[in-house]
This record gives sequence, C-alpha cells and structure tokens, in this order.
Amino acid sequence: MEFEKARSVINNVLNEVSRVYVGKKDLVEIAVATLFSGGHLLIEGYPGTGKTLLAKSLAKVIGGVYRRVQGHPDVLPSDIIGFHIYRLDGTKQFIPGPIFANVLMIDELSRVPTRSQSALLEAMQEYQVTIDGVTYPLNKPFIVIATQVKQEIAAGAFQIMETLVDRFAVSMSSLYNPPEEEIEIVEKSDSIITLPIEQVTTVEEVNSVVNSIASLVNVDRLIAEYIVRLISYIRSHDAVLYGPSHRASVHLMRIGRVIALMDGRDYVIPDDVKRVAVPTIAHRVKLKEVYEVEGIKASLLVEEALKKIPVPK
Repeated sequence: MEFEKARSVINNVLNEVSRVYVGKKDLVEIAVATLFSGGHLLIEGYPGTGKTLLAKSLAKVIGGVYRRVQGHPDVLPSDIIGFHIYRLDGTKQFIPGPIFANVLMIDELSRVPTRSQSALLEAMQEYQVTIDGVTYPLNKPFIVIATQVKQEIAAGAFQIMETLVDRFAVSMSSLYNPPEEEIEIVEKSDSIITLPIEQVTTVEEVNSVVNSIASLVNVDRLIAEYIVRLISYIRSHDAVLYGPSHRASVHLMRIGRVIALMDGRDYVIPDDVKRVAVPTIAHRVKLKEVYEVEGIKASLLVEEALKKIPVPK
C-alpha cells in the first residue's frame, strides 16, 4: 500500500469515529493508533463514560465483526474462546466464542477470574486459540478493548494478571467530559444509540495498512536507542519493583509509527515517542510498596524519564 493511501485510511477512521464520539481526542487517537499498530487497548475509568461506544464505533467504521463479553465472576474460558460439542458417534463440532471477532469488547475485565483471564493470553499475543489440543486462527485485524473501573473504587474486583496487563499495548483513562461537552452528549444521546456513522474502510484495507506500515514509516536507530534508554531508566529506578517488558519498547515504536503516519510523516520523531510514552509504559510498571504508600504513580516516573533522558538530535 502507498503512503498517501495508508494515511488516508487511518485518518478517515479517526475522523469518522470522532463524529459520534464527543471529546477525549487523545483517547480516540490512541485507540485508532492501537488498532493500526496491531495492539490491544485497556481503558480504565468510571461507568458510563463512552468506553463501549468507542469499541462499537471502531468496529463499524472498518466493517468489522464486533463482539462483547460482560465481565463477572462466573465467566468461564469457554465463554470467551468457545468449546467443542462431542457426539455419540465420536465426531465433534466447534462452537466459536466471541473472541472470533475483529473488535472484542470485554467490559469490566477485572470482574473476570484469573482462570478465564488466562484464556486471552494466547489470543492477544499469537492471534490464535487452542481448544482441546486444536489450534484455531483468529480474524485479523483483531483488537481486544477491555475496560476496568479504578481499583480503589471497584468493589469485589479481581486483580488483572501481570502477564495479561503486559499484553495490552496501551492503557488509557476515560473520565467524565467537561460540562460543555456533556451538553453535546445530552443533545446527541437519542441518535448516538443508533451509531450514525458510516463504514469508511474494510478489514482488508486495515490489514493492508498494518502489514505495510513498517515499510512506509522509518524508525531511525537513534529513535530506537531513545526508546530503550527511556525503558531502561524506568526499570532501574529505585521506586520500581519490576519495570516494563520488551513489549513496551516494541509497542512504543509501532504506535509511534502510526502517529507519524497520521501526521503525514514517513519517519518517527522523538515527539511521537513522548506523545504515547505514558499510556504505553505506565501500566506495565509495578512500584515498591513503600513508594505506593507515599502516593508515587508510575506515570510520574515515565514523565521523569522523559525529562531526564536526552532527546536525539
């Protein structure tokens, strides 16, 4: 796919979703960038702040299959990935779960027990699931958009497994809109239910962009070194129990490419990295308890790294 065509596809998706999704420009841009980077998105925030609307809108504008799983303590792995029905004659039939979609929305992931959370690990990393020894490939594009209420206010919630959190390329917040935007939400509330947006691309075109973007947008060695220095600074920080994995570095590069393409550049600059550093890195950082008690946040360490690590010229 040519550069201008890829840029047009991405920006058409961004603009169409923005027609129905009021405010939160950063969340929309990062969500679109995550889709085209081949990653997954975790959204933390209060109920009723448009998280499901965003997932449904992304699916509709690309003409993709949308499925939803409601998190609760009784969710089984088979409720997500599917199961086999065995017949008396020895044959079996596969009943696919909702994971066989282009956009899988998991509402309140922190309500799902860890046994069922683990059903997502293979899917989110390898784009396949294995059931009773049989491996089934997933649709592409495939993005998991999961939500959770803030841990400090969520009653009876499970902890999301560290390995699963690391599978999410990005974690963003979805808070309340300011009053001037809420007025627009109220005025549009009757029509928004019907998702009055158009399909502007196809899953085939999205896949073509995803597969082409590495050849369309260059990442200079200096930028790669800058990314690794940021990650290494955080890993070695006194306040950190364990730091971001190598996936953080890879996703920072991949999402940076999409941001550059959105802006019409065929190369990544340090500002692209800075723009997505906090949402790409902070959720992967576990602080030592003594620092958590003092109110230190992982996002503050990422911002500290951005200030202290020299920017390549």
